[in-house]
Amino acid sequence: MHNPIGWFEIYVSDIERAIAFYQNVFKVTLEPVNDPNGSDIVMWSFGSAMQSYGATGALVKMDGIKVGGNSTLVYFSCQDCSVEAKRAEMAGGQLKQAKMAIGEYGFISLVADTEGNIIGLHSSQ
Repeated sequence: MHNPIGWFEIYVSDIERAIAFYQNVFKVTLEPVNDPNGSDIVMWSFGSAMQSYGATGALVKMDGIKVGGNSTLVYFSCQDCSVEAKRAEMAGGQLKQAKMAIGEYGFISLVADTEGNIIGLHSSQ
């Protein structure tokens, strides 16, 4: 058995603003992804460690794709989701659900990024 998610994409309208938000919240450095088709798609990856647990993905700016208000929720793993939730607010996002217990599965918070996308934060403490 394996985990079902292998990649994610978060669509954005202002790529520079979105890069700054995610780098500030998760203390990571996003990297540009070259478009092999030479189209107008702009992608910045979260990077990956293929042997590690979980999936990686990218921020994507693509003409014709409406951002925000989508129905897919991506959860980012955190040490303590309240820390990243606070960082999200400080980086221009909005807190949608403060840290709450989900029983034996730990804790979650929900935040909206600067593009209007809602993302989940999950931690075991």
